[in-house]
Amino acid sequence: MTAAHTPDGLRSDSGAVGAAGTGEDRADAVRLLEMEFGELFTHVRRMYAEMANRLSPGMLPGAYKVFTTIARRGETTLSSLAELLHADKGQISRTVRELEELRLVQRAPDPADGRSSLLTATESGLERWNAARAPHENSLLTALETWQIDDIRELTRLLHALSTSASPRG
Repeated sequence: MTAAHTPDGLRSDSGAVGAAGTGEDRADAVRLLEMEFGELFTHVRRMYAEMANRLSPGMLPGAYKVFTTIARRGETTLSSLAELLHADKGQISRTVRELEELRLVQRAPDPADGRSSLLTATESGLERWNAARAPHENSLLTALETWQIDDIRELTRLLHALSTSASPRG
Protein backbone atom coordinates (compact mmCIF):
# COMPACT_ATOMS: atom_id res chain seq x y z
CA MET A 1 0.00 0.00 0.00
CA THR A 2 1.37 3.42 -0.89
CA ALA A 3 0.82 6.60 1.01
CA ALA A 4 0.55 10.02 -0.61
CA HIS A 5 0.80 13.28 1.24
CA THR A 6 -1.58 16.16 0.63
CA PRO A 7 -0.31 19.75 0.37
CA ASP A 8 -1.24 20.12 4.05
CA GLY A 9 1.11 17.28 4.97
CA LEU A 10 -1.61 14.75 5.74
CA ARG A 11 -1.19 11.21 4.55
CA SER A 12 -3.70 9.71 2.18
CA ASP A 13 -3.34 5.95 1.79
CA SER A 14 -4.12 4.56 -1.61
CA GLY A 15 -5.77 1.19 -1.30
CA ALA A 16 -8.16 -0.17 1.28
CA VAL A 17 -7.02 -0.15 4.90
CA GLY A 18 -10.33 -1.11 6.48
CA ALA A 19 -11.08 -0.96 10.18
CA ALA A 20 -7.71 -2.54 11.04
CA GLY A 21 -5.66 0.56 10.16
CA THR A 22 -3.40 2.06 12.81
CA GLY A 23 -4.47 4.87 15.09
CA GLU A 24 -2.34 7.20 12.97
CA ASP A 25 -4.06 5.98 9.80
CA ARG A 26 -7.45 6.65 11.36
CA ALA A 27 -6.41 10.11 12.58
CA ASP A 28 -5.03 10.98 9.13
CA ALA A 29 -8.21 9.73 7.45
CA VAL A 30 -10.37 11.80 9.81
CA ARG A 31 -8.22 14.91 9.19
CA LEU A 32 -8.64 14.47 5.44
CA LEU A 33 -12.39 14.02 5.91
CA GLU A 34 -12.53 17.20 8.01
CA MET A 35 -10.64 19.05 5.30
CA GLU A 36 -13.07 17.85 2.62
CA PHE A 37 -16.04 18.76 4.82
CA GLY A 38 -14.58 22.25 5.19
CA GLU A 39 -14.47 22.59 1.41
CA LEU A 40 -17.99 21.17 1.10
CA PHE A 41 -19.36 23.53 3.79
CA THR A 42 -17.83 26.52 2.01
CA HIS A 43 -19.48 25.42 -1.22
CA VAL A 44 -22.84 24.85 0.51
CA ARG A 45 -22.73 28.24 2.26
CA ARG A 46 -22.09 29.93 -1.09
CA MET A 47 -24.91 27.92 -2.66
CA TYR A 48 -27.32 28.85 0.18
CA ALA A 49 -26.44 32.53 -0.21
CA GLU A 50 -27.15 32.36 -3.95
CA MET A 51 -30.45 30.51 -3.49
CA ALA A 52 -31.51 32.89 -0.71
CA ASN A 53 -30.85 35.86 -2.97
CA ARG A 54 -32.82 34.24 -5.81
CA LEU A 55 -35.72 33.49 -3.46
CA SER A 56 -35.79 37.09 -2.27
CA PRO A 57 -33.07 39.64 -3.11
CA GLY A 58 -31.12 40.52 0.01
CA MET A 59 -32.33 37.49 2.00
CA LEU A 60 -29.70 36.15 4.37
CA PRO A 61 -28.74 32.46 4.27
CA GLY A 62 -30.05 31.99 7.83
CA ALA A 63 -33.53 33.10 6.80
CA TYR A 64 -33.30 30.79 3.80
CA LYS A 65 -32.47 27.89 6.14
CA VAL A 66 -35.49 28.71 8.33
CA PHE A 67 -37.73 28.84 5.26
CA THR A 68 -36.44 25.58 3.78
CA THR A 69 -36.86 23.82 7.12
CA ILE A 70 -40.50 24.93 7.29
CA ALA A 71 -41.05 23.92 3.66
CA ARG A 72 -39.48 20.47 4.11
CA ARG A 73 -41.36 19.72 7.32
CA GLY A 74 -44.71 20.70 5.82
CA GLU A 75 -45.80 22.36 9.02
CA THR A 76 -44.13 23.12 12.31
CA THR A 77 -44.41 25.30 15.37
CA LEU A 78 -42.06 28.12 16.26
CA SER A 79 -40.80 26.20 19.31
CA SER A 80 -40.13 23.06 17.27
CA LEU A 81 -38.35 25.10 14.64
CA ALA A 82 -36.10 26.80 17.20
CA GLU A 83 -35.29 23.44 18.80
CA LEU A 84 -34.63 21.75 15.47
CA LEU A 85 -32.30 24.55 14.30
CA HIS A 86 -30.65 24.94 17.74
CA ALA A 87 -31.49 28.62 17.59
CA ASP A 88 -32.83 31.32 19.88
CA LYS A 89 -36.64 31.36 19.80
CA GLY A 90 -36.67 35.17 19.60
CA GLN A 91 -34.40 35.19 16.56
CA ILE A 92 -36.48 32.48 14.87
CA SER A 93 -39.64 34.47 15.63
CA ARG A 94 -38.17 37.61 13.98
CA THR A 95 -37.06 35.59 10.96
CA VAL A 96 -40.49 33.99 10.60
CA ARG A 97 -42.10 37.46 10.70
CA GLU A 98 -39.79 38.52 7.85
CA LEU A 99 -40.76 35.40 5.89
CA GLU A 100 -44.43 36.20 6.49
CA GLU A 101 -43.91 39.75 5.20
CA LEU A 102 -42.34 38.26 2.07
CA ARG A 103 -45.41 36.00 1.76
CA LEU A 104 -43.23 32.89 1.90
CA VAL A 105 -44.69 31.55 5.17
CA GLN A 106 -48.13 31.65 6.78
CA ARG A 107 -49.44 30.91 10.27
CA ALA A 108 -52.56 29.03 11.26
CA PRO A 109 -53.90 28.17 14.72
CA ASP A 110 -52.52 24.89 16.07
CA PRO A 111 -55.56 22.67 16.74
CA ALA A 112 -53.54 20.74 19.33
CA ASP A 113 -52.51 23.87 21.27
CA GLY A 114 -54.54 27.07 21.07
CA ARG A 115 -51.58 29.13 22.32
CA SER A 116 -49.45 28.06 19.38
CA SER A 117 -49.48 28.48 15.62
CA LEU A 118 -48.54 26.12 12.83
CA LEU A 119 -46.13 27.52 10.28
CA THR A 120 -46.34 26.41 6.66
CA ALA A 121 -44.79 27.55 3.41
CA THR A 122 -47.20 29.34 1.10
CA GLU A 123 -47.88 27.98 -2.37
CA SER A 124 -46.11 31.03 -3.80
CA GLY A 125 -43.18 30.43 -1.45
CA LEU A 126 -42.85 26.83 -2.62
CA GLU A 127 -42.97 27.90 -6.27
CA ARG A 128 -40.29 30.55 -5.68
CA TRP A 129 -38.18 28.04 -3.74
CA ASN A 130 -38.34 25.51 -6.58
CA ALA A 131 -37.25 28.19 -9.04
CA ALA A 132 -34.45 29.38 -6.73
CA ARG A 133 -32.90 25.95 -6.27
CA ALA A 134 -33.37 24.62 -9.82
CA PRO A 135 -29.95 25.84 -11.09
CA HIS A 136 -28.15 24.08 -8.20
CA GLU A 137 -30.13 20.88 -8.59
CA ASN A 138 -29.06 20.81 -12.22
CA SER A 139 -25.42 21.44 -11.27
CA LEU A 140 -25.53 18.55 -8.78
CA LEU A 141 -27.04 16.32 -11.44
CA THR A 142 -24.28 17.40 -13.80
CA ALA A 143 -21.54 16.85 -11.18
CA LEU A 144 -22.85 13.34 -10.52
CA GLU A 145 -23.68 12.36 -14.09
CA THR A 146 -20.59 10.13 -14.38
CA TRP A 147 -21.25 8.46 -11.03
CA GLN A 148 -22.90 5.08 -10.85
CA ILE A 149 -26.32 5.30 -9.18
CA ASP A 150 -25.14 2.74 -6.60
CA ASP A 151 -22.27 5.10 -5.68
CA ILE A 152 -24.71 7.96 -5.17
CA ARG A 153 -26.89 5.75 -2.98
CA GLU A 154 -23.83 4.56 -1.03
CA LEU A 155 -22.67 8.13 -0.41
CA THR A 156 -26.18 9.01 0.76
CA ARG A 157 -26.22 5.99 3.09
CA LEU A 158 -22.80 6.82 4.53
CA LEU A 159 -23.65 10.50 5.07
CA HIS A 160 -26.84 9.47 6.85
CA ALA A 161 -24.86 7.08 9.06
CA LEU A 162 -22.38 9.85 9.87
CA SER A 163 -25.07 12.44 10.63
CA THR A 164 -26.90 10.03 12.95
CA SER A 165 -23.72 8.61 14.55
CA ALA A 166 -24.67 5.15 13.34
CA SER A 167 -22.30 2.44 12.22
CA PRO A 168 -21.91 2.42 8.44
CA ARG A 169 -21.97 -1.37 8.55
CA GLY A 170 -25.51 -1.52 9.86
